[in-house]
Order: sequence, then C-alpha cells, then structure tokens
Amino acid sequence: MLYNEFARIGKSISSPKRLEILDVLSQSPKSVDKLAKVTGMSVANVSQHLQTLYNARLVNYKKQGNFVYYELADFAVSEFMSNLRRLSEKQLVQVQHIKEEFLNNHFEIEGVSLQDLKKRMENGEVLLLDVRPKEEFEQAHIPGSISIPIEELEEKLASLPSNLDVVAYCRGPYCLMSVEAVELLKTRGINAFRLEKSVQDWNDYIHQEDSSMEEIV
Repeated sequence: MLYNEFARIGKSISSPKRLEILDVLSQSPKSVDKLAKVTGMSVANVSQHLQTLYNARLVNYKKQGNFVYYELADFAVSEFMSNLRRLSEKQLVQVQHIKEEFLNNHFEIEGVSLQDLKKRMENGEVLLLDVRPKEEFEQAHIPGSISIPIEELEEKLASLPSNLDVVAYCRGPYCLMSVEAVELLKTRGINAFRLEKSVQDWNDYIHQEDSSMEEIV
C-alpha cells in the first residue's frame, strides 16, 4: 500500500508537459492562461494536466476575481524538481548531450559561478540582472538583483550603469532569456555574463556556505 501511494507521484509526473508546468510554477504562481502561453499548450490541455497534478497533491489553486491561479503545493515540490534535474544530468547521457549542445550553441557567452558572483557583488563590481517576468522576481529573487524583464531590456539599456559588468540570470541552465539578454547587452558594448543557475540554486549555495561556516566555528 505504501509504495502504491508513492507511485501516485511517479504517475503524475510521467508526462514531460506536467514536468514543464511544475518547473514554471516553481518560479511563481500562474493563471491557466499564462501557463498555456508559456508552455505552448491549449488552455484545455493545461487544465487537464493541472487536474492530474492537483490529484497528486503537487499543486494547489486559488481564485482571484475571474482568474484561477495555480502554485506548487509545497516548497518540497520545488526541491524535488531541482534534484530531478541534477540526477538526470548526472545519470542520463541524453541529458548530458542536450546540455553540451546547448552550451556549444552559445559558446561565445561567458558564464560566471555562484562563488565568483557573490564575491564580485560584495565588491560592488557587477550588476545582477533578473530578466524573468516581474511576478517571478516578486515571488523570489537573488538578493541585490534588479528586475528588468527580457521584453523590456532594450528600451531600458540606457538606465544601466556604464561602469559595471552585468550578469544576467533567469530560470536555470536551460532558460534562454538570460542568453538573449547577454547577446543584446554585448551588441551594445556592455560587458555581460550569464549565470546559468536559478534562484533555488543560489539559495542552496548560500545555505551550504552558512553550514560550512557553522562547522568551522
């Protein structure tokens, strides 16, 4: 009986589209219409997938006016998605090849590590740019970053300080918004880098760093 219950979770995430929905919801709550737009599915298909995820207690919903907004049922779901990505990258050759191909297609874009980013931010050497939608920034973001959604970046380039390098980030290693941002910044003569990590990755890194410091003390 116990493993039957565990299997309910497995069955609910057996669809690539449902995994994509969970990944998008890990950024912030979304309406059904917004999820349909982001994932490229019809509203009807998104609704069906959401019902399956709701039955497995992976998402919840709330009504605001005429709209229904869905969100992850618990932070543990977000952690699960992060661990699933790491496990897949480690164990599945196909995932490794996809990631390598993605990086090769954008080899001219230089990345930055979380450790280097933290150091450079503390020294006031970089501007950290969050190019996700505004509602995702408001839900959670890396401390010290500023929000300029990718569709607004070009018109707001003049507002960026000219004496700092810019590091752009979005939803994680496979998110193209930060790639687009860096390419745009570079064409305008701005020294720009990409952070492939997500907000959750940053939080995990800071937690590990704090734990290490406590052990030393």
